[in-house]
Amino acid sequence: MAGLWNGLILADELTTPDLTADDVRHIAALTRLGLSDDEVETMRGQLSSILKVFESLQQVDTEGVEPTGHTTEVRTVLREDEAAESLQRDGILKNAPESEAGYVKVRPILG
Repeated sequence: MAGLWNGLILADELTTPDLTADDVRHIAALTRLGLSDDEVETMRGQLSSILKVFESLQQVDTEGVEPTGHTTEVRTVLREDEAAESLQRDGILKNAPESEAGYVKVRPILG
């Protein structure tokens, strides 16, 4: 993967130091992951490569580019929040499997 791609230095040529096994173990502890020694080595290489890719992105000229949270226009697809008549209690209770004193009766879920 060494060389230039669209004017960017590719990840193998960057200066970000590789993560150590202790770095990976620390990250694993923070995320509450239990990793074997083999998994630590695998993750060390993968995470180091990811960090190098992010370093290459720092070379992109973003002068004059407006920050954005979305790449396309955001528009809501939800309806307007309008007041409407509530459902009638008798109709709700008629469809409930069990009711008592004007309320829907359900199994206890705590203790």
